[in-house]
Amino acid sequence: MKRRKKRLMIIGLFLIIILFAVILTAEVIDYFSRSKVDTSEGIAVIKAAENENIKDIEKKIDRLDAKDETSGSSQNFKSRFSNSVVMGDSITEALKEYDILNASSVVSKIGVQLDGLDEQIETVKEINPQIIFLSYGMNDLLATEGDSSVFIKRYKAVIAEIRAALPDTTLFVNSIFPASAAKQEEEPQLQKVQEFNEELKKMCDENQLAFIDNTSLVSEQYYEEDGIHFKADFYPLWLKRMAEVAAL
Repeated sequence: MKRRKKRLMIIGLFLIIILFAVILTAEVIDYFSRSKVDTSEGIAVIKAAENENIKDIEKKIDRLDAKDETSGSSQNFKSRFSNSVVMGDSITEALKEYDILNASSVVSKIGVQLDGLDEQIETVKEINPQIIFLSYGMNDLLATEGDSSVFIKRYKAVIAEIRAALPDTTLFVNSIFPASAAKQEEEPQLQKVQEFNEELKKMCDENQLAFIDNTSLVSEQYYEEDGIHFKADFYPLWLKRMAEVAAL
């Protein structure tokens, strides 16, 4: 009798377990069925948000990818340019933004022109580098309305001031970077970059300065959307050119 009772209890417990499993399975199926609908709605919202900011996201990804690609060489450039300073405008500013050179090796300002370099010159006086790479012209080309004679006059004044303040510092002059084809079409004055560079090279020859022609480094793939500034993967090419000319 006891054995029969025990057997019935075991069977009853087994049936309860089966019933509980069936109920649990049904609840799980119902949960995931309902969740699937909610997930779809959530995905739709996320996609809408992504579409609104897709350009910003792509830009950030490009910058991260470019930084990864150049990270192996950035430390090398920081070391090679440790006793040098690159002076310039917003194009030069990106050397700091992309962390390719140390901040102490870059003296730059967005939108700066040759007749507004007093603050930059005071900064390089304090740094007292062995080498200075000058990189100006795009803003001046537009500000002078394409008058290369005014541009050269201002460049000569800057060089004279730096030489007077830092007589033992070697100067190198970078060519003006050309704008993209689309940007040149939009702003015809930018088509005068070649003319300005020819005058700049002539000035360098007359003043015993090394002129660094970077024109061949530039191609459409390196431009940012504005057609003037460059993506991160362009800068190692430029730094390599400067380093080669200066024997760094």
